[in-house]
Amino acid sequence: MAVSLLSKLRCITVDVTGTLIAYKGELGDYYCMAAKAIGLPCPDYKRVHEGFKLAYTDMAQMYPCFGFHAKMPNIVWWKTCVRDSFVKAGYEYDEETFEKIFRRIYSTFGSAAPYSVFQDSRPFLRWARSQGLIVGLVSNAEYRYQEVILPALGLNKAEWDFGVFSGIEGIEKPDPRIYKLALERAGNNIAPEEVLHIGDSMRKDYGPAKSIGMHALLLDRFKTEAAKDWTEAGAIVLPDLVAVQQLLESDKLKC
Repeated sequence: MAVSLLSKLRCITVDVTGTLIAYKGELGDYYCMAAKAIGLPCPDYKRVHEGFKLAYTDMAQMYPCFGFHAKMPNIVWWKTCVRDSFVKAGYEYDEETFEKIFRRIYSTFGSAAPYSVFQDSRPFLRWARSQGLIVGLVSNAEYRYQEVILPALGLNKAEWDFGVFSGIEGIEKPDPRIYKLALERAGNNIAPEEVLHIGDSMRKDYGPAKSIGMHALLLDRFKTEAAKDWTEAGAIVLPDLVAVQQLLESDKLKC
């Protein structure tokens, strides 16, 4: 006889960016502010955004997990990425000028300023813990998320029990090992089938979590075109965490 999933769960793991928090504005806003702060004109938004995507992809391939395995300091990883973003966008600055721009960009993205917390994030995490569930965060993010950014956003240990961040651990999604590590961090001999993972990527969240035996579902907060494909592939896709809580409380999710 099938029983409700909620009654069998002992842990919920949650992705961070796109699931609990979102970027405010555009990347170009922050690059523009940094340039204007030292008296330079705004770089072109579109060119900078495209340059950043290329530079970030290159860095992630050459030095994954924010340089963890290469023992590259976090600030060096980002300085290389930001410099390359500007170069690919057609902007080359002398060392002194770039240093001034970079310091502002690095400081901004190490604060709460460029992020906003979805309104349902804190209530959902607190609800989960009120149900006796262990709550973990699993994110491809550098150490400042755990130590600075999330606490500054008010997402602290009142909302979650443990975090697994790629820049600290040296493993990143979609590698299933990051989910196995989350199981270890949850402790109490929690089995994969006693965990529900919530994320916003079929490739990075749903697929690898399911591959090790976890339950999983996806959020489509931004009405992405890919959501239809996720549903057709068999995933449960919901608009927000309010809907997740309602589904879990309804006992309609069986296992």
